[in-house]
Amino acid sequence: MNPQTKQSFLKFQKTELTESVIYHRLSLREKDPQNAKVLEKIAQEEAKHHDIIAQITGQRATPCRLKIIWFIFLARVFGITFAVKLMEGNEGHAAQEYRTYESFPAVQKLADDEDAHEAALINLISEERLNYMGSVVLGLSDALVEFTGALAGFTFALQNPKLVALTGAITGIAAALSMGSSEYLSSKTEKAEGKHPIKAAIYTGGAYILTVGLLVTPYALLDNVFVALGLMLFLALLVIASFTFYYAVAKGENFKGRFLEMAGLSFGVAAVSFFIGFLLQKFTGIEA
Repeated sequence: MNPQTKQSFLKFQKTELTESVIYHRLSLREKDPQNAKVLEKIAQEEAKHHDIIAQITGQRATPCRLKIIWFIFLARVFGITFAVKLMEGNEGHAAQEYRTYESFPAVQKLADDEDAHEAALINLISEERLNYMGSVVLGLSDALVEFTGALAGFTFALQNPKLVALTGAITGIAAALSMGSSEYLSSKTEKAEGKHPIKAAIYTGGAYILTVGLLVTPYALLDNVFVALGLMLFLALLVIASFTFYYAVAKGENFKGRFLEMAGLSFGVAAVSFFIGFLLQKFTGIEA
């Protein structure tokens, strides 16, 4: 084995051992017995992978403590599924690298394990917040599409940032309560498995009202209404990008397509609403 190949294998070892530790620690923190069992099984698989590569290199590895801390933090804040799938997304690149070493059959076998076995195990993880992802999507998308448009319209029609903030807050809170109530009735009628109507309403209304609070903030803090509009649109884009990334990772969907669709809808509605506000202000002659 040449020195370059050995260094690559030692890097693989470190990754496998690090992820084994992460999965083991997540299994100890997990309250759901089924999830804990799945996580511990993956931890054992990763440890076996380390041992197989160690037989080739003749050396043992040490885990990366910083990576362990980072992914445990992500799991606590954003959920196990997000953290694990994000980590395994990086692992997919490692599987491709394993396949380049054709003269090491044992390493080739690891690539198959990464692609099939562990992916199947990860899909067995059940997490409550993912059951309500549809409710969160409903609240966020509706708030972004409807509320960016409303604030853009208020911006030109009222041209007073504090008045826009007040009007927007009242409109947003009322809309959040309406959305939450609609989701409650919808979930109760459909009787979706794994979804409680009250929780679904809280997820929908909560996502809506948090988005409203964030988008209204520039108007409450700034004196120039058009600067506030620009900052509001930037924050909307940031929310779309952040949530779309989370959703794409957790659900295994395409980030770019969903992001462009959501951003296009939100900013398209905002542009139309801004123009309507401009026309109304001109034709009515009403000024704040």
